[in-house]
Amino acid sequence: MTAQEAGGQASAGAMGLEELLALPATVNVTTAGRALGIGRDKAYELIRTGEFPVRTLALGGTVRVPTAELWKLLGVEPRC
Repeated sequence: MTAQEAGGQASAGAMGLEELLALPATVNVTTAGRALGIGRDKAYELIRTGEFPVRTLALGGTVRVPTAELWKLLGVEPRC
């Protein structure tokens, strides 16, 4: 999913609060990396070495990251 599909602006670098809050329930590794301020390659390296800071979900050939776990790690409170 691209940043635009997630409801944010397509931009380089880490995400702002509004874009974080607009993410769907799970995101791809590239989007999770952006949320954490790291690149895609570094995110995949951390997953391979078991050092990615939140749980990942391997679904066939795809890896997804639960957004709620990213929010918790980053100290972001979802709006109700």
